[in-house]
Amino acid sequence: MEYWMYGYGPAHWLWFIVMIAVVIYPVGRILSRIGFSPLWSIVMFIPLVNLIALWILAFTDWPGRRAV
Repeated sequence: MEYWMYGYGPAHWLWFIVMIAVVIYPVGRILSRIGFSPLWSIVMFIPLVNLIALWILAFTDWPGRRAV
């Protein structure tokens, strides 16, 4: 049996952490600019909840577009 396919190595985990940072940081910045906590960016990794959050974000009044 070939054992090279069992489990994840350090390179896989490093790539996984980099990809998480690439998603969480910009989403957190956007959320903080519109008045939400940047911790809500963690929701982007929960299936179906991320789609609901995206729809909520799409229809929320953004600070620059609020009616006076």
